[in-house]
Amino acid sequence: MNTTTLPARAESPAPMSVFERYLTVWVLLCIVTGIALGQLLPGPFQAIGRMQVAQVNLPVGLLIWVMIIPMLLKVDFGALHQVRQHWRGIGVTLFVNWAVKPFSMALLGWIFVRHVFAPYLPAGQADSYIAGLILLAAAPCTAMVFVWSRLTGGHPLFTLSQVALNDTIMVFAFAPIVALLLGLSSITVPWDTLLTSVVLYILIPVAIAQAWRKGLLAKGQAALEAALAKIGPWSITALLATLVLLFAFQGEAILKQPLVIAMLAVPILIQVFFNSALAYGLNRRLGESHSVACPSALIGASNFFELAVAAAISLFGFESGAALATVVGVLIEVPVMLLVVRVVNRSKGWYEAGAMR
Repeated sequence: MNTTTLPARAESPAPMSVFERYLTVWVLLCIVTGIALGQLLPGPFQAIGRMQVAQVNLPVGLLIWVMIIPMLLKVDFGALHQVRQHWRGIGVTLFVNWAVKPFSMALLGWIFVRHVFAPYLPAGQADSYIAGLILLAAAPCTAMVFVWSRLTGGHPLFTLSQVALNDTIMVFAFAPIVALLLGLSSITVPWDTLLTSVVLYILIPVAIAQAWRKGLLAKGQAALEAALAKIGPWSITALLATLVLLFAFQGEAILKQPLVIAMLAVPILIQVFFNSALAYGLNRRLGESHSVACPSALIGASNFFELAVAAAISLFGFESGAALATVVGVLIEVPVMLLVVRVVNRSKGWYEAGAMR
């Protein structure tokens, strides 16, 4: 058993905001609104689609920065030094996030998209759907994991350190892993386009967020917390606006194949339950505390879907199956993760009994 004493918790469980709790409802409304607007006003949306520079759609690029930067503002890369205090939990997190999750998703995509559901999916979109699933799995959760951790009584310092480490690794590993798995799936993506996505949607937002964070902390912790409270709604608003645009372009395909979303949800759901159970079980076997096992399991089960949506649109376009696949991840994120939260909370007694043996 790991007998390392964890410091006292710095925060108590807090409820999710209205936007967070009902994210699935907002996404469903975006689906309906986007499809309706795309059918009624095709001209304006086509004009937005043409506003591109070097394959980057400018309106969407701006929305994605507004989405991602407030979330990265919460990340304290100074917490990296705390990694060694919880090395077992961190080891499980890294193993599941980077050695299991992207590869298991590629396998599930191959099983379900290329075989089980192949007769029912639009012809010629299989590669694009698999690419979207891979992009989703290659981007571990950043902001929402703080919410899931609070709801399970997860240790805040461990949560912070694993998020900081995951984001650091993502800067260097996202492009190579995506390129490798797309290559294994016989999907060709130009390296320059992939690297451009990494620079635009990871490196630059991280740099802006950390410079902003440093400036706010110079004025005191209260200034940072006030800024986070103020800009928090920006992120979800930008996400919803992006989804409206995306579904305006996807509307025709969805109306023709309304069950596509349900079929794409299947490998995502399996991946969530498999990875969360694997991380939870490994932490229990290694004797980690429940407050460490919970955030370790939850970060592997959820995704940085804002980055995945951005990369899918940048690499494959608004009308691609890849973009649609990443949005399915957004659609099911909250209800599925709340179920995982409930499971780990209710199994605390079972977990601690096994970890003490």
